[in-house]
Amino acid sequence: MTDRAQESQDKLAGLNMRPRERHIGAAGYLDPALPPRLRELLERGKDATAEAFTGVTSDGTPRPGLFPLHRTGISLAPVIAAANNFLAALSSAESETALFPTDSDAWRAWSNIHPYLMRHGVCLRDLGDRPRAAALALVRESLSASGFATARDVMKLNEHIRELTGRSEEYGEWYYWLSIFGTPSEDQPWGWQIDGHHLIINCLALGDQIILTPNFMGSEPVFAASGQYAGTRVFEAEETRGFALMRALSPTQQEAATISVDLPAEVFAAAFRDNLALHYQGIRHDSLTAEQQALLLDLITVYVERIRPGHAEIRLDEVKAHLHETWFAWMGRCHLESPFYYRIHSPVILIEFDHQRGVALDNDEPSRNHIHTLVRTPNGNDYGKDLLRQHYEQFDHSHPHTPHRQGLE
Repeated sequence: MTDRAQESQDKLAGLNMRPRERHIGAAGYLDPALPPRLRELLERGKDATAEAFTGVTSDGTPRPGLFPLHRTGISLAPVIAAANNFLAALSSAESETALFPTDSDAWRAWSNIHPYLMRHGVCLRDLGDRPRAAALALVRESLSASGFATARDVMKLNEHIRELTGRSEEYGEWYYWLSIFGTPSEDQPWGWQIDGHHLIINCLALGDQIILTPNFMGSEPVFAASGQYAGTRVFEAEETRGFALMRALSPTQQEAATISVDLPAEVFAAAFRDNLALHYQGIRHDSLTAEQQALLLDLITVYVERIRPGHAEIRLDEVKAHLHETWFAWMGRCHLESPFYYRIHSPVILIEFDHQRGVALDNDEPSRNHIHTLVRTPNGNDYGKDLLRQHYEQFDHSHPHTPHRQGLE
Protein backbone atom coordinates (compact mmCIF):
# COMPACT_ATOMS: atom_id res chain seq x y z
CA MET A 1 0.00 0.00 0.00
CA THR A 2 1.30 3.48 -0.85
CA ASP A 3 1.97 6.05 1.88
CA ARG A 4 -0.92 8.13 0.54
CA ALA A 5 -3.25 5.15 0.63
CA GLN A 6 -2.23 4.43 4.22
CA GLU A 7 -2.82 8.06 5.14
CA SER A 8 -6.24 7.94 3.56
CA GLN A 9 -7.11 4.79 5.51
CA ASP A 10 -5.80 6.33 8.73
CA LYS A 11 -8.09 9.28 8.20
CA LEU A 12 -11.07 7.12 7.40
CA ALA A 13 -10.42 5.04 10.51
CA GLY A 14 -11.38 8.04 12.58
CA LEU A 15 -14.54 8.89 10.70
CA ASN A 16 -16.94 6.19 11.87
CA MET A 17 -18.23 8.30 14.75
CA ARG A 18 -21.87 8.14 15.71
CA PRO A 19 -23.72 11.44 16.12
CA ARG A 20 -24.27 10.77 19.84
CA GLU A 21 -20.49 10.75 20.36
CA ARG A 22 -20.04 14.29 19.11
CA HIS A 23 -19.81 17.25 21.40
CA ILE A 24 -20.45 20.34 19.32
CA GLY A 25 -20.90 23.49 21.35
CA ALA A 26 -19.39 26.92 21.62
CA ALA A 27 -15.92 25.38 21.84
CA GLY A 28 -16.57 23.00 18.98
CA TYR A 29 -14.04 20.37 20.02
CA LEU A 30 -14.54 16.66 19.49
CA ASP A 31 -14.35 14.65 22.72
CA PRO A 32 -13.92 11.00 21.67
CA ALA A 33 -10.51 9.41 21.30
CA LEU A 34 -9.08 10.12 17.88
CA PRO A 35 -6.71 8.03 15.76
CA PRO A 36 -3.10 9.27 15.99
CA ARG A 37 -3.10 11.23 12.74
CA LEU A 38 -6.23 13.20 13.62
CA ARG A 39 -5.09 13.69 17.21
CA GLU A 40 -1.88 15.18 15.85
CA LEU A 41 -3.86 17.48 13.55
CA LEU A 42 -6.06 18.65 16.42
CA GLU A 43 -3.07 19.41 18.62
CA ARG A 44 -1.37 21.24 15.76
CA GLY A 45 -4.53 23.26 15.24
CA LYS A 46 -4.70 24.26 18.89
CA ASP A 47 -1.03 25.27 18.88
CA ALA A 48 -1.39 27.23 15.64
CA THR A 49 -4.42 29.22 16.79
CA ALA A 50 -2.59 30.06 20.01
CA GLU A 51 0.27 31.68 18.06
CA ALA A 52 0.28 35.43 17.62
CA PHE A 53 -1.06 36.22 14.16
CA THR A 54 1.44 37.38 11.54
CA GLY A 55 -0.23 36.36 8.31
CA VAL A 56 1.12 34.65 5.21
CA THR A 57 4.34 36.34 4.11
CA SER A 58 7.10 35.72 1.59
CA ASP A 59 9.87 35.93 4.19
CA GLY A 60 8.33 35.91 7.68
CA THR A 61 7.91 39.69 7.91
CA PRO A 62 4.65 41.37 6.84
CA ARG A 63 5.01 44.17 4.32
CA PRO A 64 3.34 47.31 5.72
CA GLY A 65 1.11 49.84 4.03
CA LEU A 66 -0.70 47.53 1.62
CA PHE A 67 -4.25 47.75 3.03
CA PRO A 68 -5.25 51.29 4.04
CA LEU A 69 -8.47 52.10 5.80
CA HIS A 70 -10.67 54.00 3.37
CA ARG A 71 -14.21 54.54 2.22
CA THR A 72 -15.19 52.41 -0.77
CA GLY A 73 -18.52 54.07 -1.49
CA ILE A 74 -20.12 50.62 -1.78
CA SER A 75 -22.75 50.12 0.92
CA LEU A 76 -22.72 46.99 3.09
CA ALA A 77 -26.27 47.68 4.30
CA PRO A 78 -27.66 44.48 2.68
CA VAL A 79 -25.01 42.38 4.44
CA ILE A 80 -25.71 44.04 7.81
CA ALA A 81 -29.45 43.54 7.37
CA ALA A 82 -28.95 39.88 6.47
CA ALA A 83 -26.78 39.33 9.56
CA ASN A 84 -29.37 40.95 11.81
CA ASN A 85 -32.14 38.88 10.22
CA PHE A 86 -30.13 35.72 10.89
CA LEU A 87 -29.57 36.64 14.54
CA ALA A 88 -33.26 37.52 14.96
CA ALA A 89 -34.22 34.08 13.66
CA LEU A 90 -32.17 32.25 16.31
CA SER A 91 -33.31 31.15 19.73
CA SER A 92 -31.48 32.58 22.74
CA ALA A 93 -29.49 29.34 23.09
CA GLU A 94 -28.60 29.35 19.40
CA SER A 95 -27.52 32.99 19.61
CA GLU A 96 -25.25 32.20 22.53
CA THR A 97 -23.60 29.47 20.46
CA ALA A 98 -23.34 31.61 17.32
CA LEU A 99 -21.89 34.82 18.79
CA PHE A 100 -18.20 35.55 19.39
CA PRO A 101 -16.21 38.72 20.11
CA THR A 102 -14.75 40.39 17.04
CA ASP A 103 -11.19 39.53 18.09
CA SER A 104 -11.98 35.91 19.04
CA ASP A 105 -9.41 33.22 18.23
CA ALA A 106 -12.33 31.20 16.81
CA TRP A 107 -11.73 32.97 13.49
CA ARG A 108 -8.59 30.87 13.04
CA ALA A 109 -10.04 27.54 14.24
CA TRP A 110 -11.31 26.42 10.84
CA SER A 111 -10.45 23.21 9.06
CA ASN A 112 -11.50 21.57 5.82
CA ILE A 113 -11.12 18.05 7.18
CA HIS A 114 -14.57 16.65 7.79
CA PRO A 115 -14.22 15.05 11.24
CA TYR A 116 -15.51 17.61 13.69
CA LEU A 117 -12.20 18.75 15.12
CA MET A 118 -12.66 22.43 15.90
CA ARG A 119 -16.16 23.36 14.80
CA HIS A 120 -17.88 26.31 16.44
CA GLY A 121 -21.00 28.39 15.86
CA VAL A 122 -24.41 26.97 15.02
CA CYS A 123 -24.72 23.98 12.70
CA LEU A 124 -27.10 24.58 9.80
CA ARG A 125 -28.25 20.97 10.11
CA ASP A 126 -29.63 21.76 13.57
CA LEU A 127 -31.53 24.89 12.52
CA GLY A 128 -35.12 25.22 11.42
CA ASP A 129 -36.10 26.34 7.94
CA ARG A 130 -36.29 30.05 8.78
CA PRO A 131 -32.89 30.49 10.47
CA ARG A 132 -31.25 28.23 7.90
CA ALA A 133 -32.65 30.35 5.06
CA ALA A 134 -31.46 33.46 6.91
CA ALA A 135 -27.98 31.96 7.22
CA LEU A 136 -27.85 31.32 3.49
CA ALA A 137 -29.10 34.86 2.82
CA LEU A 138 -26.14 36.27 4.78
CA VAL A 139 -23.71 34.26 2.68
CA ARG A 140 -25.54 35.25 -0.51
CA GLU A 141 -25.45 38.98 0.27
CA SER A 142 -21.70 38.86 0.92
CA LEU A 143 -20.83 37.02 -2.30
CA SER A 144 -21.52 37.51 -5.99
CA ALA A 145 -24.21 35.41 -7.66
CA SER A 146 -21.52 33.11 -9.06
CA GLY A 147 -19.67 32.98 -5.74
CA PHE A 148 -22.82 32.02 -3.86
CA ALA A 149 -23.74 29.45 -6.51
CA THR A 150 -20.32 27.83 -6.11
CA ALA A 151 -20.66 27.78 -2.32
CA ARG A 152 -24.10 26.17 -2.53
CA ASP A 153 -22.89 23.68 -5.13
CA VAL A 154 -20.06 22.66 -2.79
CA MET A 155 -22.68 21.99 -0.10
CA LYS A 156 -24.82 20.05 -2.56
CA LEU A 157 -21.87 17.91 -3.63
CA ASN A 158 -21.18 17.22 0.04
CA GLU A 159 -24.68 15.76 0.06
CA HIS A 160 -23.73 13.76 -3.01
CA ILE A 161 -20.77 12.27 -1.10
CA ARG A 162 -23.31 11.09 1.47
CA GLU A 163 -25.34 9.48 -1.29
CA LEU A 164 -22.28 7.72 -2.72
CA THR A 165 -20.83 6.51 0.59
CA GLY A 166 -23.88 6.14 2.82
CA ARG A 167 -21.95 7.85 5.63
CA SER A 168 -24.69 10.18 6.82
CA GLU A 169 -22.92 10.88 10.11
CA GLU A 170 -20.01 12.45 8.23
CA TYR A 171 -21.33 14.07 5.07
CA GLY A 172 -24.37 16.08 4.13
CA GLU A 173 -25.64 19.32 2.69
CA TRP A 174 -26.09 21.05 6.04
CA TYR A 175 -23.01 20.04 8.04
CA TYR A 176 -21.78 23.64 8.08
CA TRP A 177 -21.29 25.94 11.06
CA LEU A 178 -22.00 29.68 11.01
CA SER A 179 -20.54 32.13 13.51
CA ILE A 180 -21.07 35.88 13.95
CA PHE A 181 -18.19 37.95 15.29
CA GLY A 182 -19.05 41.22 16.99
CA THR A 183 -22.25 43.19 16.37
CA PRO A 184 -23.29 43.96 12.77
CA SER A 185 -22.55 47.66 12.39
CA GLU A 186 -22.03 50.40 9.83
CA ASP A 187 -18.91 51.77 11.52
CA GLN A 188 -17.57 49.15 13.95
CA PRO A 189 -15.77 45.95 12.90
CA TRP A 190 -17.75 42.73 12.77
CA GLY A 191 -17.94 39.65 10.63
CA TRP A 192 -19.05 36.10 10.04
CA GLN A 193 -17.59 32.71 9.20
CA ILE A 194 -19.00 29.56 7.66
CA ASP A 195 -16.93 26.44 8.34
CA GLY A 196 -17.34 22.87 7.16
CA HIS A 197 -16.10 20.20 4.78
CA HIS A 198 -14.82 21.81 1.58
CA LEU A 199 -16.34 25.22 2.39
CA ILE A 200 -14.78 27.85 4.64
CA ILE A 201 -15.48 31.56 4.14
CA ASN A 202 -14.32 34.30 6.51
CA CYS A 203 -15.89 37.74 6.15
CA LEU A 204 -14.71 40.82 8.07
CA ALA A 205 -16.58 44.08 7.53
CA LEU A 206 -15.33 47.49 8.68
CA GLY A 207 -17.18 50.57 7.57
CA ASP A 208 -17.88 49.80 3.93
CA GLN A 209 -14.71 47.72 3.44
CA ILE A 210 -14.95 43.94 3.31
CA ILE A 211 -12.36 41.15 3.44
CA LEU A 212 -13.41 37.63 2.41
CA THR A 213 -10.35 35.54 3.22
CA PRO A 214 -9.29 32.92 4.03
CA ASN A 215 -11.66 31.39 1.49
CA PHE A 216 -11.39 27.62 1.00
CA MET A 217 -13.63 25.84 -1.48
CA GLY A 218 -13.26 22.26 -2.67
CA SER A 219 -15.19 19.18 -3.67
CA GLU A 220 -14.96 15.41 -4.08
CA PRO A 221 -16.37 14.61 -6.56
CA VAL A 222 -16.51 17.79 -8.64
CA PHE A 223 -19.46 16.51 -10.67
CA ALA A 224 -22.62 14.70 -9.63
CA ALA A 225 -23.61 12.17 -12.30
CA SER A 226 -26.60 10.97 -10.29
CA GLY A 227 -28.63 11.65 -7.19
CA GLN A 228 -30.58 14.60 -5.88
CA TYR A 229 -28.22 17.15 -7.41
CA ALA A 230 -27.32 15.37 -10.66
CA GLY A 231 -25.59 17.68 -13.09
CA THR A 232 -23.96 19.87 -10.43
CA ARG A 233 -20.36 20.74 -11.29
CA VAL A 234 -17.82 23.01 -9.61
CA PHE A 235 -14.45 24.64 -10.41
CA GLU A 236 -14.63 24.18 -14.17
CA ALA A 237 -13.41 27.74 -14.84
CA GLU A 238 -10.70 27.51 -12.17
CA GLU A 239 -9.40 24.32 -13.75
CA THR A 240 -9.72 25.10 -17.46
CA ARG A 241 -8.36 28.64 -17.26
CA GLY A 242 -5.41 27.58 -15.12
CA PHE A 243 -4.57 24.83 -17.58
CA ALA A 244 -5.03 27.22 -20.53
CA LEU A 245 -2.54 29.65 -19.02
CA MET A 246 0.08 26.95 -18.53
CA ARG A 247 -0.48 25.61 -22.06
CA ALA A 248 -0.04 29.12 -23.45
CA LEU A 249 3.50 29.35 -22.06
CA SER A 250 6.47 28.47 -24.21
CA PRO A 251 8.53 25.41 -23.22
CA THR A 252 11.12 27.69 -21.64
CA GLN A 253 8.44 29.56 -19.71
CA GLN A 254 6.79 26.30 -18.61
CA GLU A 255 10.12 25.15 -17.26
CA ALA A 256 10.46 28.39 -15.29
CA ALA A 257 6.90 28.11 -13.96
CA THR A 258 7.20 24.45 -12.91
CA ILE A 259 8.53 24.11 -9.36
CA SER A 260 7.89 20.36 -9.04
CA VAL A 261 6.52 17.46 -11.07
CA ASP A 262 5.01 16.01 -7.88
CA LEU A 263 1.79 17.41 -6.48
CA PRO A 264 1.57 18.49 -2.84
CA ALA A 265 -0.62 16.52 -0.44
CA GLU A 266 -2.57 19.72 0.27
CA VAL A 267 -2.53 23.39 -0.69
CA PHE A 268 0.31 25.04 1.19
CA ALA A 269 -1.69 27.69 3.07
CA ALA A 270 -4.43 25.38 4.34
CA ALA A 271 -5.89 25.34 7.85
CA PHE A 272 -3.61 26.26 10.76
CA ARG A 273 -1.03 27.86 8.44
CA ASP A 274 -2.00 31.49 8.98
CA ASN A 275 1.66 32.42 9.57
CA LEU A 276 3.12 30.53 6.62
CA ALA A 277 6.28 31.93 5.05
CA LEU A 278 5.92 31.10 1.35
CA HIS A 279 8.61 32.28 -1.04
CA TYR A 280 7.68 33.64 -4.45
CA GLN A 281 8.27 30.91 -7.03
CA GLY A 282 7.61 30.20 -10.69
CA ILE A 283 7.44 32.82 -13.42
CA ARG A 284 6.75 36.50 -12.83
CA HIS A 285 4.14 38.60 -14.58
CA ASP A 286 6.70 40.71 -16.42
CA SER A 287 8.19 37.58 -18.01
CA LEU A 288 4.90 36.90 -19.79
CA THR A 289 3.70 38.18 -23.13
CA ALA A 290 0.74 40.55 -23.25
CA GLU A 291 -1.54 37.67 -24.26
CA GLN A 292 -0.27 35.50 -21.41
CA GLN A 293 -0.65 38.38 -18.95
CA ALA A 294 -4.28 38.69 -20.03
CA LEU A 295 -4.81 34.97 -19.37
CA LEU A 296 -3.29 35.36 -15.90
CA LEU A 297 -5.55 38.28 -15.07
CA ASP A 298 -8.53 36.35 -16.43
CA LEU A 299 -7.68 33.47 -14.09
CA ILE A 300 -7.31 35.77 -11.07
CA THR A 301 -10.66 37.33 -11.90
CA VAL A 302 -12.42 33.97 -11.55
CA TYR A 303 -11.51 33.95 -7.87
CA VAL A 304 -11.95 37.66 -7.17
CA GLU A 305 -15.42 37.61 -8.71
CA ARG A 306 -16.60 35.38 -5.89
CA ILE A 307 -16.94 38.66 -3.95
CA ARG A 308 -20.11 40.77 -4.07
CA PRO A 309 -20.41 43.30 -6.92
CA GLY A 310 -18.66 46.60 -6.33
CA HIS A 311 -16.30 45.18 -3.75
CA ALA A 312 -15.05 42.64 -6.30
CA GLU A 313 -14.00 45.48 -8.60
CA ILE A 314 -12.22 47.22 -5.72
CA ARG A 315 -10.38 44.01 -4.88
CA LEU A 316 -9.42 43.46 -8.51
CA ASP A 317 -7.99 46.98 -8.74
CA GLU A 318 -5.92 46.21 -5.64
CA VAL A 319 -4.59 43.08 -7.32
CA LYS A 320 -3.88 44.90 -10.61
CA ALA A 321 -1.75 47.46 -8.77
CA HIS A 322 0.66 44.63 -7.89
CA LEU A 323 0.65 42.63 -11.11
CA HIS A 324 4.32 43.47 -11.65
CA GLU A 325 4.98 41.57 -8.39
CA THR A 326 2.72 38.62 -9.22
CA TRP A 327 4.10 35.10 -9.72
CA PHE A 328 2.58 32.01 -11.32
CA ALA A 329 3.85 28.59 -10.19
CA TRP A 330 2.91 25.10 -11.39
CA MET A 331 3.33 21.58 -10.02
CA GLY A 332 2.68 18.39 -11.98
CA ARG A 333 2.59 17.64 -15.69
CA CYS A 334 0.89 19.68 -18.37
CA HIS A 335 -1.00 16.92 -20.16
CA LEU A 336 -4.66 16.97 -21.13
CA GLU A 337 -5.78 14.55 -18.39
CA SER A 338 -3.01 15.03 -15.82
CA PRO A 339 -3.78 16.36 -12.33
CA PHE A 340 -1.94 19.55 -11.40
CA TYR A 341 -1.42 22.31 -8.87
CA TYR A 342 -0.98 26.02 -9.51
CA ARG A 343 -0.37 29.07 -7.38
CA ILE A 344 -0.76 32.79 -8.00
CA HIS A 345 1.13 34.84 -5.46
CA SER A 346 1.57 38.59 -4.98
CA PRO A 347 1.86 40.91 -1.97
CA VAL A 348 -1.93 41.26 -1.84
CA ILE A 349 -3.33 37.91 -2.98
CA LEU A 350 -2.49 34.22 -2.74
CA ILE A 351 -4.49 31.75 -4.85
CA GLU A 352 -3.95 27.99 -4.76
CA PHE A 353 -5.56 25.24 -6.84
CA ASP A 354 -4.83 21.56 -6.35
CA HIS A 355 -6.03 18.19 -7.61
CA GLN A 356 -6.25 15.80 -4.67
CA ARG A 357 -6.19 12.04 -4.15
CA GLY A 358 -9.37 10.31 -3.04
CA VAL A 359 -10.58 10.50 0.56
CA ALA A 360 -14.28 9.72 0.35
CA LEU A 361 -13.76 7.93 -2.96
CA ASP A 362 -11.38 5.09 -3.72
CA ASN A 363 -8.37 6.46 -5.59
CA ASP A 364 -4.92 6.61 -4.05
CA GLU A 365 -3.45 9.10 -6.53
CA PRO A 366 -4.53 12.68 -7.30
CA SER A 367 -7.24 13.03 -9.92
CA ARG A 368 -9.32 15.77 -11.46
CA ASN A 369 -12.30 14.49 -9.49
CA HIS A 370 -11.13 16.05 -6.21
CA ILE A 371 -10.22 19.74 -6.14
CA HIS A 372 -9.16 22.17 -3.42
CA THR A 373 -8.97 25.93 -3.96
CA LEU A 374 -7.81 28.57 -1.51
CA VAL A 375 -7.65 32.35 -1.54
CA ARG A 376 -5.78 34.33 1.11
CA THR A 377 -4.77 37.94 1.68
CA PRO A 378 -1.05 37.89 2.52
CA ASN A 379 0.91 40.34 4.65
CA GLY A 380 -1.43 40.34 7.60
CA ASN A 381 -4.89 41.03 6.21
CA ASP A 382 -6.53 37.60 6.34
CA TYR A 383 -9.61 37.96 8.57
CA GLY A 384 -9.18 41.72 7.98
CA LYS A 385 -6.53 41.70 10.70
CA ASP A 386 -4.53 44.60 9.29
CA LEU A 387 -7.66 46.73 8.97
CA LEU A 388 -8.55 45.86 12.56
CA ARG A 389 -5.06 46.82 13.74
CA GLN A 390 -5.32 50.22 12.06
CA HIS A 391 -8.86 50.75 13.36
CA TYR A 392 -7.87 50.04 16.95
CA GLU A 393 -4.80 52.26 16.69
CA GLN A 394 -6.86 55.19 15.42
CA PHE A 395 -10.14 54.91 17.24
CA ASP A 396 -10.06 52.58 20.26
CA HIS A 397 -7.57 53.48 22.98
CA SER A 398 -9.02 50.76 25.21
CA HIS A 399 -7.68 48.05 22.91
CA PRO A 400 -4.38 46.49 24.08
CA HIS A 401 -2.78 46.82 20.63
CA THR A 402 -3.04 50.60 20.41
CA PRO A 403 0.06 52.77 20.81
CA HIS A 404 -1.72 54.48 23.72
CA ARG A 405 -2.00 51.24 25.71
CA GLN A 406 1.56 50.24 24.80
CA GLY A 407 3.01 53.54 26.01
CA LEU A 408 4.04 54.61 22.52
CA GLU A 409 2.20 57.93 22.51
